Amino acid sequence: MGRIKTSENFSRKNIILNKAAALFKEKGYQAASMRDLAEIVGVEAASLYNHIKSKNDLLNEICFKVANKYNQKLSNIETENSTCLSKIESLLRFHIQEMVENFEEVFVSDREWKHLIEPYLTNFQTQRKTYRKRFAAMIDAGIKNKEIKKIDSTTAVLIMLHAISGIESWHRSKQKISGKALEESMITILVGGLKK
Repeated sequence: MGRIKTSENFSRKNIILNKAAALFKEKGYQAASMRDLAEIVGVEAASLYNHIKSKNDLLNEICFKVANKYNQKLSNIETENSTCLSKIESLLRFHIQEMVENFEEVFVSDREWKHLIEPYLTNFQTQRKTYRKRFAAMIDAGIKNKEIKKIDSTTAVLIMLHAISGIESWHRSKQKISGKALEESMITILVGGLKK
């Protein structure tokens, strides 16, 4: 066992977070151990604690890193001077690209957040609910502007986000279309289904 190998773009902590996300995705947060992580990273378990406080601290950092990125993107889109459909398309493309390019982190944030401890658990749940309400508000605005069919916006958000979380099966597929082709197909279906 040696030192954690870094690169110009990745600090030791970033490498640990990336490896932890992959491990939590593969084994599940509860089944994964710090010893497992140390083995994957290539250091003694005790050395990990020079960079992180605990396994829960890793989960906390992964979940909120993803949540903060999504909230920042949504805030940027909300301020764009464009149609509601264009804003929704931009947001959906972002979700799809994150599932394709940063799959482990997004998967862990989406599936393992329930293992966060307080006060982080309540904070994360509140952020999720608020995010979905803001997304639904874009759909409601599109309905009001007559860009979007009259639908229940909350249900639409849940269906779209659930469809995007299904990209997990694309990652497991042995014969798969490109990430870009996947994105275009999903946008055609999801945004096309909203259009009036």
